[in-house]
Amino acid sequence: MFIEIFYYIIAAFFEILGCYSFWIVIKDGKSPLFLTLGVVSLVTFAYILTRVDSEFAGRAYAAYGGIYIFSSLLWLFFIEKQSITKYDILGATLSILGAVIIITSAIKKLS
Repeated sequence: MFIEIFYYIIAAFFEILGCYSFWIVIKDGKSPLFLTLGVVSLVTFAYILTRVDSEFAGRAYAAYGGIYIFSSLLWLFFIEKQSITKYDILGATLSILGAVIIITSAIKKLS
C-alpha cells in the first residue's frame, strides 16, 4: 500500500504543477514558456499514475482523488502562501480516509 500512496503523492505533485503552470500563464500573465513545463508535468503525472497497482483505472483515479485534495491544500499553503481553514482540514481528512479505504480494498482484490 505504501508504494501506491507514494505514486499518488508524486503524481499529485506533477498534476498540480502542470495545472498551476497553465494557471499562472492565463490568470497571472506569466511567460508562455511555463506552458512547456505544464505539458511535461501533466504527461509525467499521467505516466506515474499508470504505475499504481490497480486492476481498474477508475478505482485508481478514485483513490487518487483523496490524495490530490490533500496535496492541493499543501500546495495552497506552501506555494501560494494561503491559510488553511478547518473546513479544508475536515474535507481533506474525509477524502484521505476514503482514498485509504479504496486503496486497501483494491490491494486485497489483487492479492
